[in-house]
Amino acid sequence: MRIVIKRVYEKPTPSDGARILVDRLWPRGVSKERAKLDLWLKDIAPSTELREWFGHDPEKWVEFQKKYKIELAENKEPVAGLQKIVKQNKTVTLLYAAKDEEHNEAVVIKNFML
Repeated sequence: MRIVIKRVYEKPTPSDGARILVDRLWPRGVSKERAKLDLWLKDIAPSTELREWFGHDPEKWVEFQKKYKIELAENKEPVAGLQKIVKQNKTVTLLYAAKDEEHNEAVVIKNFML
């Protein structure tokens, strides 16, 4: 089992395995054909309130991770669905749209899953 994170704007590759978008909002400028998704798991994304509060501000990163992990722990159905997909696939690529590669929900989800 391997979980990889990647911007949805990067070109899909065969090594991506199962490609899962973990954003609540559809990424700007990306067609469904270009995204080559296996699943859009928007219900696993941070709540609108948490996402807006965070605003991809690196100074809020530590607190965002804590709050988002609480949301993930309470959001059992989407998390269980992702766990099932991870167990069924050699590689799962969590896709996100944020420009910041270090401070985004996919990083938190990956750490939460592992």
